[in-house]
Amino acid sequence: METALVLPVLVIVALVVLQAGLLARDQLVTIHVARTAARAAAVGGAPAAASAVARSGIGSRASVGVAGDVRPGGLAAVTVTVDPTRVPVVGRGLGGLRLRERLTVLVEGP
Repeated sequence: METALVLPVLVIVALVVLQAGLLARDQLVTIHVARTAARAAAVGGAPAAASAVARSGIGSRASVGVAGDVRPGGLAAVTVTVDPTRVPVVGRGLGGLRLRERLTVLVEGP
């Protein structure tokens, strides 16, 4: 009888811990992808190159924006926004949460 009362609580706690771990992982991946996309923008200067690099790193869950001056010597700002992985049941508690990382880099010249 006690197991029937405690087991659902333990499952929910395990799912919450799993969701927290996945959220932390997604934040680290977002930071890494933003750094990689910013490097692509700094070296190549093309917004399309930064977007392609970011999408290859995280897939369709990401949206990438490149703003600023992408000419050599200019400052380009790369913003990566990712929808986090959601665990069934407890993932709904995240609501409309999106992970976002923005980096500004100096575009290198020829």
